[in-house]
Amino acid sequence: MTLKFSIHYSLHFIAPFFIAFFFYKKNWKKVYLIFIASMLIDLDHLLATPIFEEFRCSINFHPLHSYAAIAFYFLGLFFKKTRILAIALLLHMATDYLDCLL
Repeated sequence: MTLKFSIHYSLHFIAPFFIAFFFYKKNWKKVYLIFIASMLIDLDHLLATPIFEEFRCSINFHPLHSYAAIAFYFLGLFFKKTRILAIALLLHMATDYLDCLL
């Protein structure tokens, strides 16, 4: 298991747990579930050929990882009903962006 793999999946699964637990103590299970559900955004990877390429940067390659989509997720921060999902999606994008750097 590579360091890149460990960092990537820790940020996708472990960091959301801590965010949910420490910042949303009352509803941490629901918030964590929203964070995990945000992984569905990776379904856009199925549109790529090949579906998986180890060194490909997802940001601005896949439609739901595009700069326009990221701007839309950012707008979700300003509305209470979409804030948690927006945080989850932006954390997902930040995690995927780290893959571009490593």
